[in-house]
Formats: sequence, C-alpha cells, structure tokens
Amino acid sequence: MKKISLSVVALLVTINANAHPGGLDAKGGHMDTSTGVYHCHREPCFSLMVKQYDRKNWPHWIDADRDCQNTRNEILLRDAENAGLSAKGCKVTYGVWRCPYTGLVFTNPRDLDIDHIVPLKEAFRSGASVWSKEQKRSFANDFENLLAVENSANRKKGDKDPANWMPSKWDYQCDYVKQWKYIKQKYQLTMDDEEAKSISVIEQRCLN
Repeated sequence: MKKISLSVVALLVTINANAHPGGLDAKGGHMDTSTGVYHCHREPCFSLMVKQYDRKNWPHWIDADRDCQNTRNEILLRDAENAGLSAKGCKVTYGVWRCPYTGLVFTNPRDLDIDHIVPLKEAFRSGASVWSKEQKRSFANDFENLLAVENSANRKKGDKDPANWMPSKWDYQCDYVKQWKYIKQKYQLTMDDEEAKSISVIEQRCLN
C-alpha cells in the first residue's frame, strides 16, 4: 500500500473534512479519525504522491556539536561497552556491541552499520518529500532514530517497514515497533494500512 505526502494530506483533509474510516472520498482515500492518518486505497490518490527520492538530499553523517566525532561515531560510542577512540579522539576503533536486531555480539566497528529505525526512503514516502534539506538533515542524524546494528541485518532491512521486515530477535520486536511509532508521530509521518496492521499485531502480542 502506497503512502501519501503531508502536503497532499492537507489538501485532501480540506476537501473532505468529514472523511472517516468507513468510506472513501473523491480522491480514493479517507482520514482515520482515531489515528489522524490519511489512507490511500485507489487512484487518483496514489498518483498524487511525489516519487523522486535522492539519498544525497539527506546529509549524514554530520558533526553537529563539532567535537570531531560524526553521528556514526557518536552512535557507536553510545551503543558500545568499553569503546575505544583513535589517537585524535574522533573515530571509534574498538568496543563491544550486541546487535539489537539479531542478538549477535561484535567487537569490530566495521561489522556494524548505523541503522535508521524509520529509513530515510520510508520517511520520504510517508510525508518527508516536502521537507527542506535542513529538515532532512535533522532527521537523518536524529539519535532517537539510530541504532548500531549488524551490517547484514541493516542491509536486509533496506527501506522496508514493519509489514515487510522485523528484527529476527523475537524479544526486541516490541521495542522496535514502539520506537517506530514514536518516530512516525514525532515527525508527523503517515502509516499505510499494512504497516499499521502489522504493528498492531506485534503490539497485541507484547501485551500478553
């Protein structure tokens, strides 16, 4: 199921302020009043999406506090036990990391990627296509949306949402969807039907 940008959401809400979960408006979607999320179900809703995504428009990794450690190294430090730095103190050279997605332990930072919990392309599809480059930079370097993880797990995940990918470590899935929802809400990003349903299934399991 495709997502719709915030600019289109605003337009459709204006056109059909009384849309509700039970029916579709003239654009082929509806507003779920319980979540505040606009859902596309048929054309022309899907065609209203902006489809051009360029990773170069999401600058990372940056050194926001100018301490010579960029975002990648800041996250490696945050997520490690007994981490060590290079002579200049800018680069993490060793440590102990347990990947939250797989549970495997690593000691070489080269075996790790810094994952965006909500991927950049997923954010783009969910409303961030209309953001400025400064907003994209901020999102791409937001510590709350970043984790040091096994590089192969990160690459298998790609830009998938919880409907198409979940951490293999069973007991981390509850934390994963909780943080996914938090980031989506923090940045007012939309969720499609399949994504929301998959998250709801995990949440129900986590309550038991």
